[in-house]
Amino acid sequence: MIRWVLTIFIALVVFSAALPWLEKLGVGRLPGDVRFTLFGRKFFLPFASTLLLSMVVVVVARLLR
Repeated sequence: MIRWVLTIFIALVVFSAALPWLEKLGVGRLPGDVRFTLFGRKFFLPFASTLLLSMVVVVVARLLR
C-alpha cells in the first residue's frame, strides 16, 4: 500500500510543477480539481485532472504495445 501512496504523492508533485504549462491547455480547471486557501497559503488538489492524465497515459501505453 505504501507504494500507491508514494506513487500518488509523486504524481501530485509532478503535476503541480507542470501546472502552469498545463493550464494553457485547460487542464487544472476541471470539475473535481480543488483549490483553496488556508492560513494565507494557496493549495491545489488536482483530482480530476490527475485521473484524466492517467487515463491518457494508459491509452497511449496500450497503443504503443
